[in-house]
Amino acid sequence: MPAPTKEEVYNILNKYKERLSKELNVSPETIEASGKQIYSREYADFRREYLPKPLSYYEKACYYSEKILKIKPDKKEIPILQESISISHLNMTPSGSASFSILAPLLLALIGSLVSFAIFNSMFFVMVFVVAGLALYLPLKGLPNFIANNWRMKASNQMVLCIFYVVTFMRHTSNIELAIQFAAEHISPPLALDLKKVLWDVETEKYESVKESLDIYLETWRKWNMEFVEAFHLIESSLFEPSESRRLDLLDKSLDVILTETYEKMLHYAHNLKSPITMLHMLGIILPILGLVILPLVVNFLGEVKWYHIATLYNVILPIGVYFLGMTILAKRPTGYGDTDISESNPGLKKYRNIIIRFAGLEMQIDPMIVSVVLCISLLFIGFSPIMMHWFITSEEGFGFGEQDDLTPCKLKYCILEYKTNQDTGAVTGPFGIGASVLSLFVTLGLGLPIGLYYRFKSKNIIKIREQTKKLEDEFASALYQLGNRLGDGLPAEIAFGKVAEVMQDSVSGNFFALVNANIRKMGLSVQEAIFNQKVGALVYFPSKIIESSMKVLIESIKKGPAVAAQALTNIARYIKEIHKVNERLKDLMGEVITSMKSQISFMTPAIAGIVIGITSMVTGILGSLSARLSLIATQSPGVSTQANIINMFGEGIPTYYFQIVVGLYVVQIAYILTILANGIENGADKLAERYSLGKNMITSTVLYCFISLVVMLIFTTIASKVLVATGT
Repeated sequence: MPAPTKEEVYNILNKYKERLSKELNVSPETIEASGKQIYSREYADFRREYLPKPLSYYEKACYYSEKILKIKPDKKEIPILQESISISHLNMTPSGSASFSILAPLLLALIGSLVSFAIFNSMFFVMVFVVAGLALYLPLKGLPNFIANNWRMKASNQMVLCIFYVVTFMRHTSNIELAIQFAAEHISPPLALDLKKVLWDVETEKYESVKESLDIYLETWRKWNMEFVEAFHLIESSLFEPSESRRLDLLDKSLDVILTETYEKMLHYAHNLKSPITMLHMLGIILPILGLVILPLVVNFLGEVKWYHIATLYNVILPIGVYFLGMTILAKRPTGYGDTDISESNPGLKKYRNIIIRFAGLEMQIDPMIVSVVLCISLLFIGFSPIMMHWFITSEEGFGFGEQDDLTPCKLKYCILEYKTNQDTGAVTGPFGIGASVLSLFVTLGLGLPIGLYYRFKSKNIIKIREQTKKLEDEFASALYQLGNRLGDGLPAEIAFGKVAEVMQDSVSGNFFALVNANIRKMGLSVQEAIFNQKVGALVYFPSKIIESSMKVLIESIKKGPAVAAQALTNIARYIKEIHKVNERLKDLMGEVITSMKSQISFMTPAIAGIVIGITSMVTGILGSLSARLSLIATQSPGVSTQANIINMFGEGIPTYYFQIVVGLYVVQIAYILTILANGIENGADKLAERYSLGKNMITSTVLYCFISLVVMLIFTTIASKVLVATGT
């Protein structure tokens, strides 16, 4: 019986489509007109698993915004938005994005202004919400492009490994479909999601062949990553080479192309990075902190300025600006060689994200979130105790230490609370006391330290396992050479593992091969089971995608004979060495910038901010004492108008208690943002390294800032008190 023609197949499909449409009462035209993308069930499941949840919320927000206020974007922007939506695998339309970019700022400005005016009666916050709504329009308008750039950065971090896996597989099996499937299994999302979709588009007959589907996918990278496109085209060309040597040369050339051009692009990026990083440093750190020096004078001479005005500027507007400026710099990062969180791909390692306590043969796991929340609540309770103490202790009661001082409300020189009562309005402000200022440091500790400890505990055990695995990967190239030589000598794989283990004793690679050999000899397992068994396989103790893929290639190539397996392992070893060499060169290029950013995070910013807090404490104390002394003189000499004018120059000022909380929170925010940026520049989209860096930097910067603030505050307050006593004020 002859095979049906393409027209006959389409006629049968259309016949069943019409029948389904009648039964479901939905026409195919209606579905197409809705603009909603249709996915296969497997792809939808995979997409749901790997797409971050915030994207799903964004998709829903765009969907409902389009229903409420449908706005069509400019015709020139529609193709760009559609391309970004397609790249990010978003289930939305350009109209939905445009509608959300207008509706969300309008709601923010309207609701925020009404709440500010009705509840707080503050025109300052009305203006803040109006300006925030206007400023939010452009970021939301380009949000699909921002998400697509973020997606590209994460995907490009896996491209070198993708080409490595495809080339490694195709050296022994010239089948591009199986090679793409092999690569998709061993790299991480989002590039794994893209490769899966390439195959699914063929399975669902959207395209006739893998080559056609792959070529159309590669077109999306032509503007952004030409070396990735060139490498895949060389791989495709190898399929048509009749000569085996020429085919292998093309495969080697494809890996060489992406490695060479990756280095060149990173070289240009490193050269162009100095100016944006300097601007970020000046606008985000130096200028704001220098501005803090004059703020005590501003707030003392301008009574309208309150602490929450400064908090809005320093804890909301500036961090958002620094974050977007940093993400703009990071979005231009070219392809790199990035690591992944091994606990994501290996469920057996997820328990190491917890705090593990072993006692008397028992193992107890504690969620780091619990420890962090308890510590946060405890420290914040201590930090906010001056406010809570004021509820029970009046400002006239003695609550301090030191010699008598009639000018302070608590009648003592060093006061913990020191609340002041305005003679005109009767409003109580404070706490101005040095004790309250010291206790405010616990608020900063309560915000920064628990975050650092959470990330520290969550990543410490996993990072140790990955570092051990990376040591194995560094040695593994030499180990593969030796294993390949043993197989080339004609030894069976079962014996070759034992021989290499003897030669490489007391090394990480030797331990891996010794474990494989023990599984074969003592447990009677096959080579495949000795490596890949879910319970006792060697990969359970050495979780590495590169090692796993190398061993899979070994298992497949052994079937074609020891000579083929030996050649495959030799080439894998060479590829690993080349990738490692390029990666080290990339890190060397970024060394200067990364070192500078790390010094800003760990020392410069906390130190400068801590000194500023000490100066603020001294200035506030001096101006407060001068104001109290002038008020006393004015009451004794009511006829002197000049003294009254001088008194009116001084406001009550902002208590150091609130000022320190604002600055401390800013230091915590800047340390967090700069850590994410520094890790992104150095490692790309490596979440595990990001969490580990956050754990280290948040603890270091927060503790250093609080220590310097405490020491400088006490020294400057003591100096100010002695100066005031010496001058008779």
